[in-house]
Amino acid sequence: MAISRVVLANGAFPGPTIIGNKGDRFTINVTNGLDDPRMLQATSIHWHGILQNGTNWADGPAMVSQCPIVPNGSFVYDFTAHDQVGTYWYHSHYSTQYCDGLRGAFVIYDPDDPYINSYDVDDESTIITLADWIHIASPTPIGSNLSMSTLINGLGRTIQKEVTLNTAAPLAIINVEAGKRYRFRLIGLSCDAPFNFTIHDHTMMIIETDGQYTAPLVVDSLWVYAGQRYSVIVAAEKPVSNYWIRADPLGSRGFAGFDNGRNSAILRYRGAPKVEPTSNGISTRPLKEDNLRALFLDPVPGKHEKGGADIVVPIIQGWHPTQEVFDVNNTTFTSPSVPVLLQILNGTYHAKDLMPNGSVYTLKPRSSVELQIHGQSVGGPHPWHLHGHPFWVIKNADSKEYNWDNPPMRDTVPTGLDNDITIVRFFTDNSGPWFLH
Repeated sequence: MAISRVVLANGAFPGPTIIGNKGDRFTINVTNGLDDPRMLQATSIHWHGILQNGTNWADGPAMVSQCPIVPNGSFVYDFTAHDQVGTYWYHSHYSTQYCDGLRGAFVIYDPDDPYINSYDVDDESTIITLADWIHIASPTPIGSNLSMSTLINGLGRTIQKEVTLNTAAPLAIINVEAGKRYRFRLIGLSCDAPFNFTIHDHTMMIIETDGQYTAPLVVDSLWVYAGQRYSVIVAAEKPVSNYWIRADPLGSRGFAGFDNGRNSAILRYRGAPKVEPTSNGISTRPLKEDNLRALFLDPVPGKHEKGGADIVVPIIQGWHPTQEVFDVNNTTFTSPSVPVLLQILNGTYHAKDLMPNGSVYTLKPRSSVELQIHGQSVGGPHPWHLHGHPFWVIKNADSKEYNWDNPPMRDTVPTGLDNDITIVRFFTDNSGPWFLH
C-alpha cells in the first residue's frame, strides 16, 4: 500500500479551525517546515473570502501580493476582517500545493446575527468541510489529479481496490440532539471536484453564501463547488436514528457513488445506536441558484442591463490540448518573477508594463465592473473566485434569468460549460492587485 505525501497545517487535515468575532484582528505566523525534495517546498497562505481591505500584502497568493515563504522561513499575516462575518477558509496559494492538504476552516461569528433566534447550536462541531483527496502529490500532471476519496471533516473511504485496510475506515460523525436546530457551515475545501450535498430525510434552510447573508431558502440538496461556503439551518426533528450525509462528487471530477460508505458521513441523533445508517434519500427540492436572494438590499452598481457597468470585462476561457494549458482571453497566466504588488510599489503602474504581460487589467477606482465569464467544458464547470471583493451574481451559468433587483452576493461562482455565460458585478472600493481565477 503506497503512502501519500501530504502538506499539513499543524499536522492535521483539515488544518486547525481559525475562529474569531466581528471586528477582530488576526495575527497568524506561518512557518514553513517543508523539506521533501519530491514536493513543492515553498508556500503561502490565502484567507479565502477575507477582503483584506487595506492589507493587500496579507492576501497570500504567491507572486501576486507576496513572495512565497521559503523552507525554514516564516511570514506573519496581520489583518483585521473589519465588518466581515460568516464562513471562510484558508489554503496554500502556491501553485497546486493546497491539493496536498494545506487547507482549513475560518469562521467569524456575528454578535448581531439576524438568524440568531432560528438555531440553537453554532460552534466548531457544526462545521462540515468537504474535500477531495488526491493520491498524487503536486505539482500533478494534467489528468492524474482525479480524486479517489471524498473526505468529510477529514475522514472518508476510498475506491481503490488494492487498499483493503481502510474498508472500515471511520467516517465523520455529526452529533445532534432531537428537538434542537443546528447551523451547519458547509465549506468546499475541494481542490477540484464539486459535491452534491444532502442529509437524508432532512431539509436545509440556506441563510449564507460565502460570508453574505441570504434570504431563507429551503432545499434538500445543493452543489458545493471548490471555494464555496454555505450556512444551512437543519432541525433535528426526525426519529432518533442514524442518517447518511452524502457529498457525491461530479462524476467527471471524482468517483461518484456510495458503496462501502464512500463519499459519506453520518448524522447521529443522541441515543441512536453506533451503527451505520440504512437511510435512503431522493432529492425533491434541489437548490436552484436563481432562487437565492440577498437578505439585505444592496443595490447593484451601474445600469441594470447587460453591459451597463462602467467597465465591462469579457472573460473567455480557452484550452490548448497540445500544450495542455488553459488561457484567459488568449493569454496563459505565468507567474511573474517579481510579485505584482512589489512591481507597483517600485513604481510600475500601468497594466502594459506589469508582469505577467497580458494578464493584468487596470480598473478605475470607485467604478462598477461587470465580468462576463464564458464557460469551458474541458475540466468544467470551473468555479471562479475574485480576491478582495464580493460580487453580485446577476446571471448564473445555467440560466437565462437576470436578477438586477436583489441578487445574492458571494466571492466564488461556477461558470458552466461551453456556450454558458455567468455575469457578475462588483465595485472597485478596495485598491490593490487582486487575483481573479
